Amino acid sequence: MRLRAISTRTIPRPFVKWAGGKTSLLPILMMYIPNSFRRYFEPFLGGGALFFALYREGLIKEAILSDVNKELMDTYLAIRDRLNEVIDILNSYPHDRDFYYMLRSKDPSTLSLPERAARFIYLNKTAYNGLYRVNRKGQFNVPFGRYKNPNYKDFENLRAVSEALKVADLRCTSFEFVLDFARSGDFIYFDPPYHPVSDTASFTQYTSDGFTQEHQKKLAEVFKELSKRGVYAMLSNSDTPFIRELYRGFRLIEIEAPRFINSNSRRRKGWRELLILNY
Repeated sequence: MRLRAISTRTIPRPFVKWAGGKTSLLPILMMYIPNSFRRYFEPFLGGGALFFALYREGLIKEAILSDVNKELMDTYLAIRDRLNEVIDILNSYPHDRDFYYMLRSKDPSTLSLPERAARFIYLNKTAYNGLYRVNRKGQFNVPFGRYKNPNYKDFENLRAVSEALKVADLRCTSFEFVLDFARSGDFIYFDPPYHPVSDTASFTQYTSDGFTQEHQKKLAEVFKELSKRGVYAMLSNSDTPFIRELYRGFRLIEIEAPRFINSNSRRRKGWRELLILNY
């Protein structure tokens, strides 16, 4: 383990709330990153907390960032390439319940790229409990939140995010694609939907398709193949016998992590999870 001073700079930082986001765990994650690496990959991008932290430290020169959530990746793309349009649209949006449901009902495929991004950011910041959830048809279905002043017009951060993303190749694809690109000396951080610790604990509906036990097995195979190639790989997951068996032989670090996704604030207590390293 290596102590690393974390920059006091606060931007760029994640511009969306995301279940399982790693902002609170950054001090721990930063202690275990490789001493040096070539390119950075993050195949389950979500809010991108580690990417932005590494960028703030000047540790990233080239990155490949991806997620299977098309609306999310479209939003990253729009912020990188068409930020001024996104800002203009967000600036016109009122914080209003009726407007929220009107915007939620729109089909994103009928909107321009900047409109899709503004819609995504607005719904994410004003929805109940900051959830992103879709039904089986892939439709966003979270009710209006109870925030008095949701910060969906954080334009200073969006500008910093846009600048950071200029070093990134953005892709909407599944995690397996890294096998086509990752080479020795690259660094990959995997933050998949966690294996449930109980039958009722699963929260995998970031897309209309769940992340199954078979997906977890495939991910472990990818992790092992990358290890043979000399790629630095770090992975977060829940501490369950199933996950421990999948990654037997690798470095398993137990950490205590807060849980913020439970709708009952009194149940948002810490739980144990694993940080898995091949170095």
